[in-house]
Amino acid sequence: MTDRQLPTFDYDLFVIGAGSGGVRASRKTAALGKKVAVAEASALGGTCVNLGCVPKKLFVYASEYPEFAQQAKGFGIDMEVTGRDWVRLLENKNQEISRLNGIYQSLLDNAGVELIRGHARLVDEHRVEVNGKEYSAEKILLAVGGRPYRPTFPGVEYTLTSDDMFFLDELPNRLMVIGSGYIAVEFAGIMNGLGVSTWLAYRANQVLRGFDDDIRAFVGQEIAKKGVRTLPEHQIESVTKLPSGTYSVAFTGQDPVEVDAVLMCTGREANVEHLGLDKVGLSLNEKGLIDVNGFFQTRCPSVYALGDLIEGPALTPVAIAEAMRFVSQQYENSQTEMDYSDIPTAVFSQPPIGTVGLTEAEAKAQYSDVKVYRSEFKAMKHTLSGINERTLMKLIVDQQSDRVLGAHMVGEHAGEIMQGIAIAIKAGATKAQFDATIGIHPTAAEEFTTLS
Repeated sequence: MTDRQLPTFDYDLFVIGAGSGGVRASRKTAALGKKVAVAEASALGGTCVNLGCVPKKLFVYASEYPEFAQQAKGFGIDMEVTGRDWVRLLENKNQEISRLNGIYQSLLDNAGVELIRGHARLVDEHRVEVNGKEYSAEKILLAVGGRPYRPTFPGVEYTLTSDDMFFLDELPNRLMVIGSGYIAVEFAGIMNGLGVSTWLAYRANQVLRGFDDDIRAFVGQEIAKKGVRTLPEHQIESVTKLPSGTYSVAFTGQDPVEVDAVLMCTGREANVEHLGLDKVGLSLNEKGLIDVNGFFQTRCPSVYALGDLIEGPALTPVAIAEAMRFVSQQYENSQTEMDYSDIPTAVFSQPPIGTVGLTEAEAKAQYSDVKVYRSEFKAMKHTLSGINERTLMKLIVDQQSDRVLGAHMVGEHAGEIMQGIAIAIKAGATKAQFDATIGIHPTAAEEFTTLS
């Protein structure tokens, strides 16, 4: 624009959504001297802080204590669980979440980001409307995350979602969990640990599609040992409310099960309702996500998206990393795109899973000569605990380069252990380097240095 004045905007960047990705992008951009606003209609911190990772992990901790008491007997410690105070757990959880909400508020305030309370929607490629007021911005970043998906079938209105589980007035005596993903597996373990009779029903023959097949089979066996009643190859047909107030869950070709509550954990979807994507010519792709290029740019050049709205692992650390990459690209002249390889993750099932890199099937599809190292054993703790729990560890190695392509574990502290392993794999460590590393004895983790 040589003869005309450049357009002016209220903000350099307007972020819709104050979850982990949105907050990180907004405050890092503001730290570079840009004028930034973020709009949020709900609690600060997004799904992870309020309805996901944080409260879920607190519930996992709570659900483990009854078994700890049982294990203690083998070590000469007499402990007794005299009750479970669900209301107290909720109150303490809510207090911690409120503390974290305040931290997010402080992060935005200290960075000089303007927080606008309310549901934001796109008006055009440079304008956003919140509570009837319009704001203009050179760039708009969509970071509204996802929400639980609930399929359509008779009686679905009687079911709960994972969001509801964080605010139940009381625990049900019997719970049917529908789904095979990590949310389903985690909540089945939580409720079972808290003394709820728990069923886990899923269409497939194993849980956790996309994970290594050995891990899937092994964790399925282990969670069943804990008391979760797994129902593979069960397709839900309907939920009927009975006169007693309980529910009958019907499955295709299978016997119905009567329970006190039904939890649907059948995936998540982009939280774009009323966002106004159509105003800028955007729509969701066949996967229900927004298409972006390597710079998080949508088909509308001034509108960007990241986190659970786009293709990639729906993980909080990934959204944060994408936000950092977005800021570098837009305001620090970086041309480097996001690297999605070797992203570690954990499933806080009971026992938990930790994994990074390729599965055995993925490795064999990409490499011609793959060797698998596998070890299954009873952890030292359980030689006295009286608990029949076993640990599985697995390394996937490219024989030609000796590089470790993947590491997988089921067992206590798997997530903590896998974080360190992930650094080695990201750095390109070889099996010989794993073998040359002295193990820390006695730990379960040392098994990764002795696999043969």
